[in-house]
Amino acid sequence: MDGLRFAFGTLTVFPARITRWDRDAARAGMLCAPLAGLAVGLCAAALGGAFLLLGSGPLLAAVVTTAVPAVLTRGLHLDGLADTADGLGSAKPAEDALRIMKQSDVGPFGVIALLLVLLAQVAALFELYGESAAHGAAGAVLAATVARLALTHASRHGVPAARPEGLGAIVAATVPVRSATLTTALVLVAFATAGLLLSPYDAVHGVLAAGAALAAAALMLRRCVRRFGGVTGDVFGAVEETAATAALVALAVG
Repeated sequence: MDGLRFAFGTLTVFPARITRWDRDAARAGMLCAPLAGLAVGLCAAALGGAFLLLGSGPLLAAVVTTAVPAVLTRGLHLDGLADTADGLGSAKPAEDALRIMKQSDVGPFGVIALLLVLLAQVAALFELYGESAAHGAAGAVLAATVARLALTHASRHGVPAARPEGLGAIVAATVPVRSATLTTALVLVAFATAGLLLSPYDAVHGVLAAGAALAAAALMLRRCVRRFGGVTGDVFGAVEETAATAALVALAVG
């Protein structure tokens, strides 16, 4: 329960009172992160489906579905994406780049990153909803879940923190690699099982899209660790949004 409270309390706006703020709770919380993503994805899919039932087209349903995760996270991950983009684009030493990321304003690199990511998510969901309401809903759930699974991997052993304080410091290097691998296997099996409700092709397609999302998130994580010397809360946001966008794009392209 401490892990669930940590995951929902730090990654969503759902009422979850965090009772422990230590590395043991952080490890459990990051292993439970996909469950928080599942809850967010189900809410997004439900609202998108409701708009379709009310007669809206797939474009409006896609916009609403994209907005729900932002609302349910107070825009935390989008803010992290923007700050990370500003830090990466600054071409300054790691210490100066981290200082830029802590500033409250958003620079040009952050604005561009936010614009492109949100456009890609809406466009991909538009394609999925255009195919069917079920495909749009499945895409929303898969993207939100695998995005938080990427945070589990970003918290694994061997990934250092860039700062001695903050969320990045409390969760960095808390998750054993074996535990992250087992969690990934369970999530992928769940994706494949759920995809079979649509078709065998959708089951395979979902697993491949999840793999593409995790690969894209791993590249973002690797770049940030090399650039900043480790992870921060902002880097976690960038990793999450990268995974969500890659998952949706992979589903739409297929």
